[in-house]
Amino acid sequence: MGLDVGSKTVGIAVSDPLGWTAQGVEIIPIDEEKGYFGYDRVKALVKEYQVQAFVVGLPKHMNNSLGDRAEAAIRYGEHLEQRFGLPVYYQDERLTTVEAERMLIEEGNVSRKKRKQVIDKLAAVMILQNYLDRQSF
Repeated sequence: MGLDVGSKTVGIAVSDPLGWTAQGVEIIPIDEEKGYFGYDRVKALVKEYQVQAFVVGLPKHMNNSLGDRAEAAIRYGEHLEQRFGLPVYYQDERLTTVEAERMLIEEGNVSRKKRKQVIDKLAAVMILQNYLDRQSF
């Protein structure tokens, strides 16, 4: 399962059974200030898709350093590992959201409002697909 962890949402993607391709599943709303992180919904998706591992996007700075968002993603990953007992891998996600938005704009018929609704799911797909591609070498 690939996750694009933001401050307000978590984009979710899963791979096909052979681990070749990633597909977007949904966007889970979260609220960091209220301590709601959507773990119950993640649990249902883990069961539904028979998830064996998590791939969490790690939003590094361009100089490869970790900032607040990367640290929040690591904390989220640590909670996933504790709650589900499954391995968590981190995938560099620099520019995936920018790339996802560019793809939606180039599609031409995706409005700004609609892009906002799907961007995190598409970013999760890109995070997971990059991880899957790296594993095939």
